[in-house]
Amino acid sequence: MAQTDYIVIEAQEDGVQLIGLTRGTDTKFHHSEKLDKGEVMIAQFTEHTSAMKVRGKASIHTAHGIIISESRK
Repeated sequence: MAQTDYIVIEAQEDGVQLIGLTRGTDTKFHHSEKLDKGEVMIAQFTEHTSAMKVRGKASIHTAHGIIISESRK
C-alpha cells in the first residue's frame, strides 16, 4: 500500500461524529467516533477505509487546505 496523507479533524462543538466508510462494491459504515469541542482526531485512509463522513461543526485539515463543516443544529 502506498503512503497516504493524514487528515486532522478538530471538533468545534460537542458531539461531532466521524464515520468511516468501507472500500469495495458495497460501501458500508465500519467505524464511528464522537468528539467533543476541542478534541482532535488524526486519521488516514487505508485499504479498508475509502471515505469519512463528518457530522457537526468541525475543522478538517488536509493537504488540500482546511474545510469547516457546519453544525447539525
